[in-house]
Amino acid sequence: MRGLKKSRQDRISGCRRRSGLTRQRPSDAIKEHIIPNVVSKEQVTYAYAEEADLLNVALFGMTARQWRDRNPDLNGNIRDYATLEQLVVISNMESINALLIQQQLNQRERLVQLNSVAISQMQSLVDNKKYCSNFYSRKIK
Repeated sequence: MRGLKKSRQDRISGCRRRSGLTRQRPSDAIKEHIIPNVVSKEQVTYAYAEEADLLNVALFGMTARQWRDRNPDLNGNIRDYATLEQLVVISNMESINALLIQQQLNQRERLVQLNSVAISQMQSLVDNKKYCSNFYSRKIK
């Protein structure tokens, strides 16, 4: 059992590292289309945090602050407790959000589209996981 837990942690760690590699494009889109309208360093930080929260709301239904308020005894952030499937979806959503930013969609329009993507992708991943689990758990006669 310990080996399975470690294996899951390794997969999640790898997924988080890979999602970090794909963040360049979303960061560039934010810099090019949102940051130019911002003045101070504090506002720049706020703009990035606001975009991260947009993704959090689309997938988890809450902002990072709301999650921290609801989970005061947990260390880390909402994404540290995400499932592997949620991390895959959030990574995909980061790239999609970059495209939506480049298309100059406002935040409300992006939230609606990203929420739809999150629902669709999570359903697909969960259904696939159930199928694979059922397939591999069958006994061969």
